[in-house]
Amino acid sequence: MFIKRSVGPVYINGAEPGDTLAVEILDLKTKHWGWTAVLPGLGLLAEDYPDAYLRTFDLSDGKYIHFNDDIKVPIEPFLGTMGVCPKDGDGTPIMPPGNFGGNLDVRQLTVGTTLYLPVQQAGALFSCGDGHAAQGDGEVCVSALECPMYASLKFTVIKASEKTIPSPQFQTKGGLTQKVNHDDFYGTTGVGPDLMTGAQEALRAMIDYVSETYNIEKIDAYLLASLCVDLRISEIVDAGEYVVSALLPLSIFNDSQE
Repeated sequence: MFIKRSVGPVYINGAEPGDTLAVEILDLKTKHWGWTAVLPGLGLLAEDYPDAYLRTFDLSDGKYIHFNDDIKVPIEPFLGTMGVCPKDGDGTPIMPPGNFGGNLDVRQLTVGTTLYLPVQQAGALFSCGDGHAAQGDGEVCVSALECPMYASLKFTVIKASEKTIPSPQFQTKGGLTQKVNHDDFYGTTGVGPDLMTGAQEALRAMIDYVSETYNIEKIDAYLLASLCVDLRISEIVDAGEYVVSALLPLSIFNDSQE
């Protein structure tokens, strides 16, 4: 897809199938603009929001984007796409992701994090792209705060005799989020036997809450959720009735980030 361009592949000397490629994220810098959009047929609530919708944002502040006069979303850049060439790869698309990586959209892959990828081809053939300035866990409307990005990465080959992994793993420095203030949050839930349906129910309830409480259009609440609402599996052990939560950091609505 046009929104998921990547750079590469990069041949890593000494990397062989069975090895692990450690990718240390040294630096990430955004340009001065970004965008978020609803794309027809895509996203967690594609049936609820069938029409295309696009918003652009100014990133020149460096710390926040102003979603509107009352809402500031912290800029916390990461690369949505990082991966190696899959074992049977020949023009393999990055969407959907796989055990090779690809369009992972793990927002904890920010500066200081090390991503581990299972090498499947000689040289690993690493690629990356899909710069995000902000995203909630779930990227629910199918886009984050998409933006041009400069990245500085360090590669280390860990031989198979020392470490093997079945799929991507990562280690962060510090908390799961470095810039978002989670002191106060509002949560909604979806309960039932299907996690996807539960996620949809939790998200719909969150959109209703944000729209009614903060007087913004539901389509904008959907975009905002994609930028800063985190979906969580709260429990998955209770006799076929599972709980998915959607968590909204209330700090984006006040001055507690200063």
